[in-house]
Amino acid sequence: MSVHRHPLEVSARASEAGDGSALVVVVATEGSTYVRQGAMAVFAADGTQTGWLSGGCLEPEIARRAREAVAAGHLDAMEIDTRDDEDLLAGSAIGCRGRLRLALLPLDRLPGWSQVVQAWWQGAGPLSLRLTAAGGVSARVGDIERTWMLPVAASAAAEIVGEATVPPPPRVAIFGAGPETPMLVAWLRQLGWHVTVVERRARWIAADSVADDWRMQSPDDALLTLQPAPDAALVMHHHFEHDREALVVLADTAIRFIGLLGPVRRREDLLRVIPSGLHAQLLPRLRSPIGLKLGGQGAEAIALSIAAQLQAWYHGEPA
Repeated sequence: MSVHRHPLEVSARASEAGDGSALVVVVATEGSTYVRQGAMAVFAADGTQTGWLSGGCLEPEIARRAREAVAAGHLDAMEIDTRDDEDLLAGSAIGCRGRLRLALLPLDRLPGWSQVVQAWWQGAGPLSLRLTAAGGVSARVGDIERTWMLPVAASAAAEIVGEATVPPPPRVAIFGAGPETPMLVAWLRQLGWHVTVVERRARWIAADSVADDWRMQSPDDALLTLQPAPDAALVMHHHFEHDREALVVLADTAIRFIGLLGPVRRREDLLRVIPSGLHAQLLPRLRSPIGLKLGGQGAEAIALSIAAQLQAWYHGEPA
């Protein structure tokens, strides 16, 4: 399975490479299902998979149908219904009581798909995908729109109609790097976050990082050029003066979530050296100490606690 990449990112690369991959999209759900409308997975010709549409029990059949769609070059659809009481009692059901309707798109037949995805990843807007019974496929992000006409598998003609909207990826800027950064970046990227790391100290710049962008800039220079602006910012230099500088700059932004690494005493020391006039702008958005209390210690536990809090905040879950 491809790691640290959103299925849409993988689909864009597969489309450009023409490598025989299929994009499978959930266009409708009913009842209790593993994923919701708009969920996606990419099935590659070599058997690798990015994204999940079930707990793993349905993927072999989906992969088989995806290979057939690519080989035939047609648009296909399949419905998976796990609501049958007889299956449940017979022991053959997977336990979820719901229905999924899936569209299977051969990426080789969608020239220009990668441009749409790139606009989505760059924050131009949500990606809207529409499918028609005649084989029409349209994708739009902001001002960029592409349309295609594909032959439709005979078995899919009556159920292919549907649409899905994927919101723009959430964006986080991490000011400062340390031992937690590699794991934190990897988890956030796999959760679908667009991640920028701002760090001027060369020793922390990781050539093999999966971050979208590493910037050797001051916080104020970075924030001038980060477009669109991040939804969240994390301050975690392990350096008092660098953290102070970042908090002062972030106080004057509209970023909704500002996380500060370190204990309460360190936060109070930082607030004492930050102009008091900035406190009212900063404090309502400041999460400090950053991270949920999950237990454990060390870089990996800290990274997990931060990723969990950020994910919960963005999706409106109580933390």
